[in-house]
Amino acid sequence: MRAFFKTFGWFVVGLCFLVNRVECMVPKSLLKDIDKINKVGSYGIVVPNSFEMNPLLQSSSFIANKKRPYIDISGRRFRIGTLENQRVIIVMTGLAMLNAGITTQLLLSLFNVKGVIHFGIAGNANTELEIGDVAIPEFWAHTGLWVWQRYGEGSQSELPLESNGDYTRSIGYLKFSDYNNDTNTQQIKIKDNLLNNVWYQPEEIFPINTTPESRQHAFWVPVDNNYYTLSKQLEGIKLERCINGTICLPREPKVSRVQRGVSANIFVDNGAYRNFLNSKFNVTPIDMESAAVALICYQQKIPFIAIRALSDLAGGGSAISNEASNFAPLAAQNAVVALVKFVTLLPSKV
Repeated sequence: MRAFFKTFGWFVVGLCFLVNRVECMVPKSLLKDIDKINKVGSYGIVVPNSFEMNPLLQSSSFIANKKRPYIDISGRRFRIGTLENQRVIIVMTGLAMLNAGITTQLLLSLFNVKGVIHFGIAGNANTELEIGDVAIPEFWAHTGLWVWQRYGEGSQSELPLESNGDYTRSIGYLKFSDYNNDTNTQQIKIKDNLLNNVWYQPEEIFPINTTPESRQHAFWVPVDNNYYTLSKQLEGIKLERCINGTICLPREPKVSRVQRGVSANIFVDNGAYRNFLNSKFNVTPIDMESAAVALICYQQKIPFIAIRALSDLAGGGSAISNEASNFAPLAAQNAVVALVKFVTLLPSKV
């Protein structure tokens, strides 16, 4: 494994000379540092935004590497150190699926990563959980890949390119007319909606152990089974309930392992869509990054799990509520508490 990463590094340098670029993605001066870091495997900690990452960096559990506290590559800062005596590389992705996917692939391509733990905040679609709770799903899906049907076609109509195997009706669809706001629906049949239907689609992936360009499809991506089993030990840990000792949640927050979470390039603050996602797919957390991280790790066969603290009701609150702004800091702190505890359960401490 070490030989692979060293070879990869010098291969990148060679490419830089071949294409005569002014600046290579990975400067030659950094490759020696990366090689030293890769002599011992690390756990990758992937987080979307700075306000979610800062509580972790400020935690006494994280100790930055004194000689090389970080490496900057391609606009990302990979922070090197230990978390509860485990070697870790912490990286912030930025918002949404594209950034999350690119950053995770960079992490796995450049560093000797034993496993990936993703954490952050999320909207909540599960009425059995509350703001401040931490949800750990067993499966993740990207629910932003759609086929949008033209008006007049229905659930029995073949989708464009479906016969080629590009698209499918197997996952299900959202019919917009089911959500028409018509005060006369008690007396008359609901009219169809010009937006018609959108059909959810799986992602195309190209696993590393198959013939190149041999595509496979993935919708529900499982987290690592061993990690998910370990996460049960997080149930019962103490989480933050109050903000600055003043605004408090109605009950003590808790960690819950749940069945499913979903991601898309959509900030969901709409009660109807929230309820649809929960009733259709039985999801709890709704976010904008986790499924991208899951898909990259699934393709690269790297153990993965996501820990998401619930900061808002994804549109399920009142019209005047602003849960995300009020409770995002508390949720971010609870996500870090769960993350740190989980890291202590992992094998191979330094």
